[in-house]
Amino acid sequence: MSAAARRDWRTPGVILLAGALVLSLSFGVRHTFGLFLAPMSKDHGWTREVFSLAIALQNLVYGAVSPFAGRLADRLGAGKVVLGSALVYAAGLLLMPLAQTGTTLALTAGVLVGAGLGGTTTAVVFGAIARSTAPARRSLAMGIAMSVGSFGQFVMLPSAVKGIAGFGWPATLVGLAVAALLVVPLSFALMERIEPAHAAAPAMRLGAVLGEAFGQRGFWLLSLGFFVCGFHVTFIGTHLPAYLGDRGLDPGVGAMVLALVGLFNIAGSYAAGLLGGRLPKPGILVGIYLGRAAVISLFFFLPLSEGSAYLFGAAMGLLWLSTVPPTNGTVATMFGVRNMAMLGGFVFFFHQIGSFLGGWLGGRVYTMTGRYDLVWWISIGLALLAALLNVPIKEAPVARLAAAPEGA
Repeated sequence: MSAAARRDWRTPGVILLAGALVLSLSFGVRHTFGLFLAPMSKDHGWTREVFSLAIALQNLVYGAVSPFAGRLADRLGAGKVVLGSALVYAAGLLLMPLAQTGTTLALTAGVLVGAGLGGTTTAVVFGAIARSTAPARRSLAMGIAMSVGSFGQFVMLPSAVKGIAGFGWPATLVGLAVAALLVVPLSFALMERIEPAHAAAPAMRLGAVLGEAFGQRGFWLLSLGFFVCGFHVTFIGTHLPAYLGDRGLDPGVGAMVLALVGLFNIAGSYAAGLLGGRLPKPGILVGIYLGRAAVISLFFFLPLSEGSAYLFGAAMGLLWLSTVPPTNGTVATMFGVRNMAMLGGFVFFFHQIGSFLGGWLGGRVYTMTGRYDLVWWISIGLALLAALLNVPIKEAPVARLAAAPEGA
């Protein structure tokens, strides 16, 4: 069979489906970590800050690896990067039950899992989807991929709760490692060949690519806004189950709230992707961040009950990762798709700096005060700041692309 024939089955639809399933598995596993905070801390006699610091480090490594994984994917194709990263991800999960100290937890849950996430999530996967999809449909394709990715969160959170209750947290982590390994066969659908058509113009050197992006104010504003998204996602994902437990709700409520976040994020991400093909994407981001400020404020200030917690999960889910399609879509519009995985990785690095602070600060504030109130206040203020940062962003191609547009 010829090389061309072997590539025929990797149609845009196949790449979209495979990429969406990779995101579903990768994000699904990642969003269960908050469920392990209480049992692991209790069994090892750790404060919440120990586990929180490991998850914060995970997010920082995740973000730091993303630009480099994206660069490799832009040059070699996404599949090879996804394959190697999935193996690292699974190794980190398998070694987590063996961690007896905060240092070994940081190395397993932090460094290894973080590195694996860097090559199995949006920066790499969205690069492959963008390269295979016509410009008019890119935003929608990213929204669909993110929606399917959210389904993994909805499925895996209740499964992890049952696993921890029935088999213990160590066995549940082993099961999650097996789920991460399911990414391996999916990576073969993402084994791109970077066709000569993509290299019709001389490839830009790394310094030129970064210089062009870093010279654009909109790139920095987009990145700083995404920092806030990361803060929210990791603080809520890591600390919400413990926060609800502290307030007297059943432990299963926290898991169900996060599952509802994943379920409603399916609709939120799809809607954001659909609207991104019709409306200015920075304007969509302004609306999302204003919505977060309102939802978090209502949850924090109104009386807490099981019903209000579920409503928070549903409302926050609509706004959860719906930031991802318009953010990545804006990067593609501004700079084209040839280096999108790497540039998307740099934007995502800011997201993960926010994730580091959200995960660590939650544990630090709780250890110092016995409450999360200060972090909820910070979350509201950051949401308003992110909305303001996205107002002046201009969604327009850089001069290079305006003079010679990239082909689809």
